[in-house]
Amino acid sequence: MDRTQQGNVSVEHSNGVSTISFYHPAHNSLPGNLLSQLTLAIEEAGTHPETKVVVLRSAGDRTFCAGASFDELSAIDNLEQGKRFFLGFANVINAMRKCPKFIVGRVQGKAVGGGVGLASAVDYCLATKWASVKLSELAVGIGPFVVGPAVQRKIGLSAFSQMSINAKEWQTAAWAKEKGLFTEVFDTAEQLDAYLEHFVETLKSYNPEAMKKLKEVIWEGTENWDELLDARAAISGQLVLSDFTRDAIAAFKKK
Repeated sequence: MDRTQQGNVSVEHSNGVSTISFYHPAHNSLPGNLLSQLTLAIEEAGTHPETKVVVLRSAGDRTFCAGASFDELSAIDNLEQGKRFFLGFANVINAMRKCPKFIVGRVQGKAVGGGVGLASAVDYCLATKWASVKLSELAVGIGPFVVGPAVQRKIGLSAFSQMSINAKEWQTAAWAKEKGLFTEVFDTAEQLDAYLEHFVETLKSYNPEAMKKLKEVIWEGTENWDELLDARAAISGQLVLSDFTRDAIAAFKKK
């Protein structure tokens, strides 16, 4: 089987909570088919009549999300294909911001590139101390153009610039909490899950209409993101065709 076709997205609706989980054997990276499934899962959870809160998580106890699938990136050979791939991340982020329910993120391990974008686009993000973060796009000749608006909105321009420019250096979970990406950081996944269960139960007790209106307030100023992220996807789609990026991805895959 083509590695880009591996992995899955699952959704569980239980007791007022929709839990969306994604998995890929390559460190929970996200090829286009998983990005499409994630978008649909988030949209479905947002309209599910019994859902009050959404939880976004990945499988396993190590990497939360390694970002874009390098296998799929290396196979892109034209601008239309490149833009379509990066629109996958744009669609997930836009689905998250438009979802009328609060989305709580569970980040158990490292997040890279698009994984940082997911952590930034949830409404409340819980992590372990192992959840280091990195925006590595510039190092492979692209740049965090599509996830950039979500990351900058969450941590501010200065911290976003630091992550974007220093593309090879990991930032710790403590750093991410200090900058506002993570709301709480726990020593173990067990502690994270215990708090997550408690926190979600608390959210479920709140007025759903009040939470919907509050989310609208929190996301004010992002109404142009359909157009903005479309334009950003075109930038990335063009850059991924460059010789620099092709060589950089090929070198990374050999490691």
